[in-house]
Amino acid sequence: MVSKEKEILLEVKDLKVEFGRRKKNKFVAVDNVNFNIYRGETFGLVGESGSGKTTIGRAIIRLNETAGGEIIFNGEKINGKISKELDRAITKRIQMIFQDPMASLNERAKVDYIVSEGLYNLKNYRDEKERKEKVEKALLDVGLLPEFLSRFPHEFSGGQRQRIGIARSVVMEPELIIADEPISALDVSIRAQVLNLMKELQKDKGLTYLFIAHDLSVVRFITDRVAVIYKGKIVELAETEKLYKNPLHPYTRALFSAIPLPDPRRERSKVLEVYDPNCHDYENNPPKWIEIEPEHFVLANNEEIEEYIKIINS
Repeated sequence: MVSKEKEILLEVKDLKVEFGRRKKNKFVAVDNVNFNIYRGETFGLVGESGSGKTTIGRAIIRLNETAGGEIIFNGEKINGKISKELDRAITKRIQMIFQDPMASLNERAKVDYIVSEGLYNLKNYRDEKERKEKVEKALLDVGLLPEFLSRFPHEFSGGQRQRIGIARSVVMEPELIIADEPISALDVSIRAQVLNLMKELQKDKGLTYLFIAHDLSVVRFITDRVAVIYKGKIVELAETEKLYKNPLHPYTRALFSAIPLPDPRRERSKVLEVYDPNCHDYENNPPKWIEIEPEHFVLANNEEIEEYIKIINS
């Protein structure tokens, strides 16, 4: 849960990420993105494939270069050129859980080395005894036995492999974990276990999550606030329940209309909304990022702002 003080842990200002060096080949993957993540919360980032969700996460962890804007972590700018000391500190304090537990673990390495890799790289232990204690505790924290340390990844199920990936992150004692669709490659029966594990770890260790996903029912279960992204631009951001109960932007409404309903009759009779980007008159009336109500932001032009205010007040 978010603390009452709402201390900002991560601030993203006017973030821009481009791919391709030549002007003709340049592709803007993330365009002028702004959001804050408060310490102790789970911040959701949702959108369809190719919308720029993962690119933002990889930019925060310094895997993708930024073309513009600022990423500020604990009051320090961490994108662009930074000192070696700060780079090492960021590597320790920001960790990532990857989407595919099959591809993200080194098949030739034993679990002991996989979980210890970050410790080795940063020499974040006094001696071999402390390293082993940290690794064993990390495994126990994610519900695995220390005996598993001598095994290889192919000996585990998908859910167990993802737990190993989580252990690899928490062993570094980070402040922020970027979870990039951490359950999308898992069986449905295992997903709830992994989500509950993440919630327990957050409570026990005071973690902050950036939770990237496209499964909107999962996002509603685990997040405190949600940002909706479309083609590299955030179009709406609000507290989770506020957004789900009263989505304003037509793209957000279209996404939410596609959420499956557990009742077959309601599912058959529901009406899907289709988002048409041409519904906006942005050429004559350009949009701006505004706080339409407390803690509820939306990308809209003047005409749309009036419409959204009517919806809120109705």
